[in-house]
Amino acid sequence: MLKIKQFMLQMLATFFLAMMTLSASAQEMPEPQALVKDASDTMLQALKEHESELKSDPQKIYSLVQEILIPHFDFERMARLALGISWRDASADQQARFVEEFRLLLVRTYATAMLEYTNEEIRFLPFRDDVEKGRVNVPMEVVQPNGPSIPMVLSLYKNDSDQWKVYDVKIEGISLVTNYRSSFNRDIRTAGMDALIENLSKRNDRAR
Repeated sequence: MLKIKQFMLQMLATFFLAMMTLSASAQEMPEPQALVKDASDTMLQALKEHESELKSDPQKIYSLVQEILIPHFDFERMARLALGISWRDASADQQARFVEEFRLLLVRTYATAMLEYTNEEIRFLPFRDDVEKGRVNVPMEVVQPNGPSIPMVLSLYKNDSDQWKVYDVKIEGISLVTNYRSSFNRDIRTAGMDALIENLSKRNDRAR
């Protein structure tokens, strides 16, 4: 389990931070691809600029992730995916509290991934979805110098404000969002929604 977690973190870091090798500029890409590239390049530049600060104070990575990456995510949609059918059984208050704690959990996960980054290379694959449908997958692959390339897919949709938002990341077909679902639903069956939220809150407090 630990090896899987480390692998997922490493691949997540690669996704967010690798300098894209596609020769086309962001302006020549479909809008969702351009958003991914711009966010990746901005985050990489921020890491370079704050390298010495991060060595002395790794906690600073949280503010960088919050500022640069998090605005591109729809955490309510991600929370709904993570809970599956259990979302419908939750009250409005429970849903709101779960979204906030799940958001903090993912921020912590992404921030940890930033510190795990080891300069892997990532490439965009041909974009085949129709952006007019308002929901797309952005395919890419991680290039390993001594092994096969690892496929990744970023799922985005266009919200009511006409903005593209990320709602899932898949690595080798494994969803980083729905991967939580079985453990969340097990906790709900065992102790209830409030207990799950409280458990997430304690985990987030310990990580601060």
